[in-house]
Amino acid sequence: MTALTLRALNRALLDRQFLLERTDRTPLEVIGRLVALQAQEPNWAYIGLWTRIRGFAASGLTTLIEARRVVRSGLLRSTQHLAAADDFRRLRPLLQPVLDRTAGSPYFTRNSAGLDAAALVAEGLDLLAGGTLSRKELTRRLAERHPGHDGRILAGLVELRTPLVHGAATGTWGSWGNRSAISVTPAEVWLGRPMATAATPTAAKDAAKELIRRYLAGFGPAGVKDVQVWSGLTRLGEVVAEMRAELRHWSGPDGRELIDLADAELPDPETPAPVRLLPAFDNALLGHADRSRIIGDEDRKVVMPGQARVRPTFLVDGRVHGTWSLDAGTLRLTPFRPLHGTDRAALEQEAARLLPFVAGRSVSYDDPVASRPT
Repeated sequence: MTALTLRALNRALLDRQFLLERTDRTPLEVIGRLVALQAQEPNWAYIGLWTRIRGFAASGLTTLIEARRVVRSGLLRSTQHLAAADDFRRLRPLLQPVLDRTAGSPYFTRNSAGLDAAALVAEGLDLLAGGTLSRKELTRRLAERHPGHDGRILAGLVELRTPLVHGAATGTWGSWGNRSAISVTPAEVWLGRPMATAATPTAAKDAAKELIRRYLAGFGPAGVKDVQVWSGLTRLGEVVAEMRAELRHWSGPDGRELIDLADAELPDPETPAPVRLLPAFDNALLGHADRSRIIGDEDRKVVMPGQARVRPTFLVDGRVHGTWSLDAGTLRLTPFRPLHGTDRAALEQEAARLLPFVAGRSVSYDDPVASRPT
């Protein structure tokens, strides 16, 4: 097998993520290429598209959400994502075991002791009555029916165990931090179509193969463990083994086997990589078990400090070089190491381009030595 350098993997990832050069594709096409966009906070997904699409306007995504062509719901790794409606219909059933596993974690089971999971889901759907409720109201009604239990956690269990879609008002730009206003609707009602089903083990395996192909198109070359970390699914090695003949095989910098689509092209590792601002939770950082292709271990501890936090970052020469934040109209750049003059100028120029999109007023630049977190 041909060995790939870390730089070759970096440029391949940037290219497939539209971070090597902005694309003229539509927001729906880009979301499909990336499979899904992290959307714990809806505004971050908009910034993720802004940094990838030439001339992106917030209305381009808002229209898709309002038209129900893109939906917000629990998906990859049991976290909130935006996905094309048709993809969500196919992927959520395949990924349901991941969400069920989360629902079976101690955080949820401690509060639902004595309650039957299937009965709780049926009860939640009965309360929704084929329509929409605010998450706050669903929480209140479940708490009323089950005194002594935290209704918020019970509502979370219902969301994990059955596909509920968040209303457009809390999935679009400007709803930053407005989690209390989230509304939920059964996915089949929201989409006006039934969710896909894998009626046989063969059909389920075929769906997993398609997910692996989609992953490689946006994140490859990668290893089996990378696909599993990105999706939350397990035992994909068996599926990949059946796909072996259709895939291209590489050796990574550490000698482990990497797989890729047979017809996927790799850019020249020496291709210049522009400065890019990534939103919090961007899957370009979270899409692999081995994230060394885009971020070093020391920097990863700062960007991902625990408690399910992933800070917004910026890339210089294709790798994470610092974090950024937006506070009271100031976009603050915090590099981890000193930047050459040309790189600093390019970073500040890219930040200035983002200002109108986020309604910012100014850019500030921290001293990297003084600001480096410990």
